[in-house]
Amino acid sequence: MKKKMTTNAVKILHNIFIKDDPKRLASLKEEREKLDIAGQIYNLRTQAGLSQAQLAKLVGTTQSVISRLEDADYSGHSFNMLRRIASALHCRVEVRLVPEKAVS
Repeated sequence: MKKKMTTNAVKILHNIFIKDDPKRLASLKEEREKLDIAGQIYNLRTQAGLSQAQLAKLVGTTQSVISRLEDADYSGHSFNMLRRIASALHCRVEVRLVPEKAVS
């Protein structure tokens, strides 16, 4: 039986660069988490109709700090800063520790 080829670029790149390598899978997971946090801050800020400078003023920081927090490459998130941002945006931070799914 002939194996079906995929044309999905994400699957192709995943198979080439990630596959089942535990270090690469962990790195990918970490990058997705950072992207999620940055995206949430950006989305909440823009939904509130605030510029980075306006949010910074509400939080008591600078625009450049907000810019860094909205950058998916940034990894220095502090819980305190996230709480300050959430409060300014009328949200709350929720942290959950959940078991990792078993790799089959």
